[in-house]
Amino acid sequence: MDYLLLSVFLGLALLGVPVAYALCLSVAMIMYFFIDRPLVMVTQYMFAGVDSFSFMAVPFFMLAGAFMSAGGVTQRLVNFSMALVGSFRGGLAQTVSVSGCFFAAISGSSAATTAALGTTMINAMEKRGYGRDWATGVVASSGVVGIVIPPSITMVVYGAIADTSIGDLFVGGFVPGIMMGLSMMFVSWYLARKRGLAPEGNFSFPNLITAFKDSFFALLTPVIIIGGIYGGIFTPTEAAAVAVVYGIIVGLFIYKELRLKDFPEIVFQAVIGTTIIMALVGAANVFGWMLTFQRIPHHLGEFVVSVTHSPIMFMMALNVVLLIAGTLVNASAAVVILTPIFLPVAKALGIDPLFFGVLMVVNLAIGCITPPVGLDLFVASAISKVPIERVMKASMPYLFALLITLVILTTFPWLITVLPYAMK
Repeated sequence: MDYLLLSVFLGLALLGVPVAYALCLSVAMIMYFFIDRPLVMVTQYMFAGVDSFSFMAVPFFMLAGAFMSAGGVTQRLVNFSMALVGSFRGGLAQTVSVSGCFFAAISGSSAATTAALGTTMINAMEKRGYGRDWATGVVASSGVVGIVIPPSITMVVYGAIADTSIGDLFVGGFVPGIMMGLSMMFVSWYLARKRGLAPEGNFSFPNLITAFKDSFFALLTPVIIIGGIYGGIFTPTEAAAVAVVYGIIVGLFIYKELRLKDFPEIVFQAVIGTTIIMALVGAANVFGWMLTFQRIPHHLGEFVVSVTHSPIMFMMALNVVLLIAGTLVNASAAVVILTPIFLPVAKALGIDPLFFGVLMVVNLAIGCITPPVGLDLFVASAISKVPIERVMKASMPYLFALLITLVILTTFPWLITVLPYAMK
């Protein structure tokens, strides 16, 4: 029965059935043919999966990112990043990675971060002699930090499912996100040096101050969110609502690039994105219930413990599974599918759920640029019109650097947990 449930789900997914439908259909088929349970339980468990106060943060964070992007925040973050690292060798490529870290602190989505960077930076890099392939590759790679650096929609989903503090998860994502950004900056520097690209101008402290002032209100966003949560001013869900109001104020009255006529389209796109995520979460809750009913996590736990008692070996093996999952399904969907399976095993091995959750998100983020079907590769390719196989080739050096970062984080868990526990 265990294998049949998983086989039906994988078969439907490979046939191109949307993940949410594949999850529900696989459970419904097992219930109809093999288990004496009413099919109405499918809808009941779907509703129970999204009936959570924490999930209200998802549409608010999506709205906040959309309002800030439309309100001129993206370009100002790019300008500040350029003033910060643009004078280095390969400075424009490094600017993309730094901008990705900054925009990730607003969007909460890797695809949104990739799209924002792509529409802003690819043509500029091509004009400076970087080549369109390289520009697309670095944009796709830099977008992955969108779900690692807080706020992260995927971390909200994990926190709600695993009953782990969303605020702690947010803070735990800072060090991994920064490490990922620095590793990609190093790759850009190395490639620029290898290809003989000269440094782009001289560093100017007055220009940096000017760019900082211009982007100050954009950079203030993560400070408000994290500071408000840890200061006890509001919950993560309330912080998301505050971020929306703040984004509207910044776009309308400070930068004055957001227009009232843009609101319907922004809200509509946020509703579409939220609906997709909620459908995935609800369907995955149904699937998770069936996994638990069939005692699959228990059986898996017994198997893992019989093979190894080493937490590091377990996490290294899990890294491979999560990287593959990240290429196949949406990160939030992967979290709700895999957390009920692997988190009990991780707890049995003494692995901190906070560390486990952040590392899971880092894995799934890297999966977004792992061939053959990494989501961010296709987003960047669609923007630049560069064939997907060339985007994959251009992103390989960055993928290698991110994998090294992943191994370091797996080996030294304190890199993830030190900040959350230090702030308690």
